[in-house]
Amino acid sequence: MSGINIGRVVVGGLVAGLVMNVGEYILNEPLLGAELTAALEARNLPAVGGGAIGVFVTMTFAFGILLVWLYAAVRPRLGPGPKTAVTIGVVVWFLAYFGPTVAMNVMGMLPGRLAMIGAVWGLVEVPLAALAGAWMYHEA
Repeated sequence: MSGINIGRVVVGGLVAGLVMNVGEYILNEPLLGAELTAALEARNLPAVGGGAIGVFVTMTFAFGILLVWLYAAVRPRLGPGPKTAVTIGVVVWFLAYFGPTVAMNVMGMLPGRLAMIGAVWGLVEVPLAALAGAWMYHEA
């Protein structure tokens, strides 16, 4: 059994991060941009822009690398392929999207409609990103 191919994890992770960044842009700008800005203004929070966007983009690429690393780590146990990638995507979505989204809604930081749309969007986006990243991964 060979070890994790870190180079392929990074390549696959960057692909996964790109998928998620494109998805997040589509969701948060053309689809929900005005509604999200209005929700932030209603809570006296600043609009998302500039440096915050840079942080989010960078974090999403790092998240993609972690996603593919997890795929590579469980691949020997669950087997290579799309089923494992989607499984990892759903587990990561639950841990990284669902919980924080519910928390932001419960604390009044995000309206229920936006929270629900974001959670469902992520449930599609993260497994798709995991599939794309896993497709780029192979053992050494």
